[in-house]
Amino acid sequence: MNNTYFDLVDQTFNFPQEGFEVKDDYLQFNGLNVKALIDKYGTPLKLSYLPKIGMQINKAKQMFANAFKKHKYEGEYFYCYCTKSSHFSFVVEEALKHNIHLETSYAYDIEIIKKLYAKKKINKDTFIICNGFKQKTYTKRIAGLINSGFKNVIPVLDNVNELEDYRKSVRAPFKLGIRVAAEEEPNFPFYTSRLGIRAKDILEFYVDQIEGYENKFQLKMLHIFLNKGIKDDIYYWSELNKVINLYCQLKKICPELDSINIGGGFPIKHSLGFDYDYQFMINEIVSNIKAACKKAKVPMPNIYTEFGSYTVGESMAHIYSVIAQKTQNDREIWYMIDSSFITTLPDTWGIGERFLLLPINKWDEEYQRVVLGGITCDSHDYYDSEEHINEVFLPKVGTGEPLYLGFFHTGAYQDQISGYGGIKHCMIPSPKHIIIGHDKNGKLVDWVYAKEQSAQSMLKILGY
Repeated sequence: MNNTYFDLVDQTFNFPQEGFEVKDDYLQFNGLNVKALIDKYGTPLKLSYLPKIGMQINKAKQMFANAFKKHKYEGEYFYCYCTKSSHFSFVVEEALKHNIHLETSYAYDIEIIKKLYAKKKINKDTFIICNGFKQKTYTKRIAGLINSGFKNVIPVLDNVNELEDYRKSVRAPFKLGIRVAAEEEPNFPFYTSRLGIRAKDILEFYVDQIEGYENKFQLKMLHIFLNKGIKDDIYYWSELNKVINLYCQLKKICPELDSINIGGGFPIKHSLGFDYDYQFMINEIVSNIKAACKKAKVPMPNIYTEFGSYTVGESMAHIYSVIAQKTQNDREIWYMIDSSFITTLPDTWGIGERFLLLPINKWDEEYQRVVLGGITCDSHDYYDSEEHINEVFLPKVGTGEPLYLGFFHTGAYQDQISGYGGIKHCMIPSPKHIIIGHDKNGKLVDWVYAKEQSAQSMLKILGY
């Protein structure tokens, strides 16, 4: 049995895979020569590969088109990107190149919408789905969009009192959505999500507060979102079918209702052992909705999704160098990286998320079990298990060039959670950020979006 790292991967997974292959002992990411980028820019390094965003969007659109055709589904499909996954302009504008719509979560998102409209990246027909628990600063901005002529802004009511803000401030007829409060998983600390309106209250709320006001506002959408995502289990199908059945009940008394928003929740690859049948799940969702509507004898709704992690997650990688090896006892070998997990990949520390970890080089070296350590003084700044196994195996450091490590598919939420720029734990700087995308002539180019954070920028924030 061979003991090189390449042999370990080759014997454990089907490899190479989409987005990952080894050429001349160096890992390629979506065909990119990562080692060349390391030589050019150094580490630590963040890479954003923008073409992956469009690939993900178009893949989902095609799969929904396949399902609609297979089941002779009569509604339309609308792909929305939820900006909270990554608010960066280069992400949102890349996504918008592929004829999509947007979902917002907070008041300041509306300022992004205004900027995108001014740059002609969207128009007033673009659907803007406004989610979240809304303060006055948010509802006021939503009303402003509607009053300025945005025809497809849909505020999704998170509670029964929210509607009153729009009654007072919106001058034109507008569309409404209602978020249905989902039951949480049995192992969750709470029975019901804090977000949305209880399913048993929605029919009464519609009759008392919405019915009869069709000339002012119309209920167009029911919305559901499950924290655990779209998974083939009893919990998911039970919650989805509750919303489908509620749609069928409402549709009989609310002819304007024409859409179900199933939220986000498509998983992304965090391991070479990732196995998820997207097309099967989409087929089943479409089939379930159609079957319930046929049984209730109501028209099939349009289907909206709000994919965030799925859209942008697989477009980014974090690259580090192993700067030292420490043997602390008989069982633990530490590889120290030139950055911090807490500050650059906070999900690994905050919720125990596991990303796809692969070395960039030394694939022909022997491997060993290791623990990865960041350079903060915090005991929790480590990474010690992968998604498919409760261990980490990597090539031995050996001699010659340093061992370079890549954490892949890190493009969703990490900058939002850690806070881009700003002050980091132990004043560890945010790494240099490189973008790879197409220029005006369609040529693939790379450029520096942000330099490594400087000491001066931190000291200024701290008042020195």
